[in-house]
Amino acid sequence: MVKVIGGGLAGVECAWQISRRGIKVRLYEMRPAKQTPAHRTHRLAELVCSNTLGSVELTTGAGLLKAEMSMMGSLIIEAAKEARVPAGSALGVDRELFSRYITERIESNPNVELIRKEVRRIPEDGPVVVATGPLTSEELSDHIRELVGYDTLYFYDAISPIVEAESVDFSKGFWGSRYGRGGDDYFNCVLTEEEYRVFYEELVKAQTVEPKDFEKAVHFEGCLPVEELAKRGFKTLLFGPMKPVGLRDPSTGKEPFAVVQLRKENREGTLLSLVGFQTKLTYSEQKRVFRLIPALREARFVRLGSMHRNTFIQSNRVLTPFLNMRKKEDIFFAGQITGVEGYTASAATGIVAGINAVRLLTGEPLTVPPTETMIGSLIRYITSKEGELQPMNPVFGLLPPLEKRIKDRRKRKEALAERSLEKMAQWVRSLNG
Repeated sequence: MVKVIGGGLAGVECAWQISRRGIKVRLYEMRPAKQTPAHRTHRLAELVCSNTLGSVELTTGAGLLKAEMSMMGSLIIEAAKEARVPAGSALGVDRELFSRYITERIESNPNVELIRKEVRRIPEDGPVVVATGPLTSEELSDHIRELVGYDTLYFYDAISPIVEAESVDFSKGFWGSRYGRGGDDYFNCVLTEEEYRVFYEELVKAQTVEPKDFEKAVHFEGCLPVEELAKRGFKTLLFGPMKPVGLRDPSTGKEPFAVVQLRKENREGTLLSLVGFQTKLTYSEQKRVFRLIPALREARFVRLGSMHRNTFIQSNRVLTPFLNMRKKEDIFFAGQITGVEGYTASAATGIVAGINAVRLLTGEPLTVPPTETMIGSLIRYITSKEGELQPMNPVFGLLPPLEKRIKDRRKRKEALAERSLEKMAQWVRSLNG
């Protein structure tokens, strides 16, 4: 028997991998008995930020990682394909279909016992996998601090708003993806230079929700609130979420001065999210400022942005490359609490932790994918980085270089991806004996 704490992406992936190997698993999820500041339902693997799992292109870190996860029998990737919605080269999903599919698969699995209960201390009889995510409850966080011996770091993550599609003025923009990739999956809200200036000036002076006195706001660089980006300079957003590069307005034949992209949140396209507009503005300020975008002047917001505390450990000081503790080998960690960033990276660590929990239980040597793979290189980074660990996405820069140098950037990435998938295939075969 293996115990898994947390019913997010990492937890369900971990439980799934354990059950596939014929081992019984108890999966603990505290919702709905105790909710988090970000979740809204009782379902497992509920997506609280974006509804996209990132790119599927093999020349991106996220895309390569998804391909590796598929080879490892990922439940998350299986569910994402079932609940997929148009999102260009990204793997976008219908949130409700996605979490419902996973919940049904877990609840109907004879090897999984789902227990709706808050775990306040990590059980002493392992193996145990802690996959409580960035919203670990306060009491369990305190116990984790005791175990790891170091202060738990934190940063703030922000959620993007969602609007009703029928409230959008589609005459103030156009449908299309950057450089024509993926068809007409995004609606581009167009802003002139003057409209952008008005929006920018109101955004930088808008009221935000401030952290409590005893908390220090530390944002992950890859997921900064839009207002924080704006404060770095007038043109910063034009190189970030509002960049017009790769887009051409069919009404003018020219590149717009600025755009805000809206992405479908569900298959029907009745809900649209503001891409890259994670925010910590107050609710009233969000409505006021975001309605300065011409296409959103009459927008009806079905979900406003919010922020929540994310907790993660210094895995480089605490964990082995197999994702178990150096001091307590039967306690594993998986998901964002390990210092990886993003849906797929979190789920991928759940796969590896689940595999190793089974191997520890059955007396087999622990294992980890080769560093030539995206997940292997990411785990190596979070468990061996020198100095302070900050959250890391799956990126090609983590992979070891090729033996033969390739100057062309895309061809180099293609070669790295090919090598990664070959190494992953070999590793998966080794697991099967």
